[in-house]
Amino acid sequence: MKILITGIQGFVGSNFTRDWREQHTLYGLDINQKSKDGVSQIFSWDDLKDIPKVDSIVHLAGKAHDTKNKSLAQDYFDINTELTKKIFDYFLQSDSKKFIFFSSVKAVADSVNGEVLTEEVIPNPVGPYGESKVKAEEYILEKLSIDEKSGKQVYIMRPCMIYGEGNKGNLNLLYKVVNKGVPWPLGAYENKRSFCSIENISYVVGEFVKREGLKSGIYNVCDDETLSTNELIELIAQSLDKSAHILRLPKFSINALATIGSILHLPLTKDRLHKLTENYIVSNKKVKRELGIVEMPIRAQEGFAKTFESFNK
Repeated sequence: MKILITGIQGFVGSNFTRDWREQHTLYGLDINQKSKDGVSQIFSWDDLKDIPKVDSIVHLAGKAHDTKNKSLAQDYFDINTELTKKIFDYFLQSDSKKFIFFSSVKAVADSVNGEVLTEEVIPNPVGPYGESKVKAEEYILEKLSIDEKSGKQVYIMRPCMIYGEGNKGNLNLLYKVVNKGVPWPLGAYENKRSFCSIENISYVVGEFVKREGLKSGIYNVCDDETLSTNELIELIAQSLDKSAHILRLPKFSINALATIGSILHLPLTKDRLHKLTENYIVSNKKVKRELGIVEMPIRAQEGFAKTFESFNK
């Protein structure tokens, strides 16, 4: 197959390149046109007319969620929404048959109301990252409904936080904290969260690229298992051959400190405590049912062990 990957120089694009380059002819679309092993050519966003005919377009390019909240809101819409419109319009006019857009579960909900997040939940994003992603989704779905007879297949993927070799972000910060031996004070909270290994998302998207007859639509993508922050810390400690320092302080004491923190603007506030300890469980039943599989190829514990081993190196 011939595949165009936008944002090919990024974390996910680099892993897809590594996994797919032996089976497919790959082209890239990125602000960075530096040559990449396994990629025939990388084009700029001003060179859409020069891109050769491809079978599928995988649209990864986007502005990641800035957890430090230093990014301007308009930046998210300029990149996550407007670039998606540009490449999707190109797709509709091209001979390509498949379009895969990387959205996010954050396009639906910042917090999960109920036990599990499914594709049927009506989107109610909080903040410009999620809002810009859902605006891009809406544009795709509206355009697709107008052009129903095109015979094109369109898939919107909503992954959870993706982790793997080359990962950057909060997971790296947690790894550094554990490596320094800093105790985790919130051990009394056994939260459960869904994550997505790079191996599992690469497998899912690879299957949607090469298989025929899969239904267009929205699909959550995540590992089968959920993990708590305590379990993540224990896995990091194991990879470092260290003991996990997890403090299980009384919840009422932590809540009282968070209340004071909210008043005095300290690092631990009630909102931050909620984010650090809440459950965020996502269902992947729909995508597994569509692919006809019982379980994802990689278990979460295995995926994280490989990730932390790459951090060690």
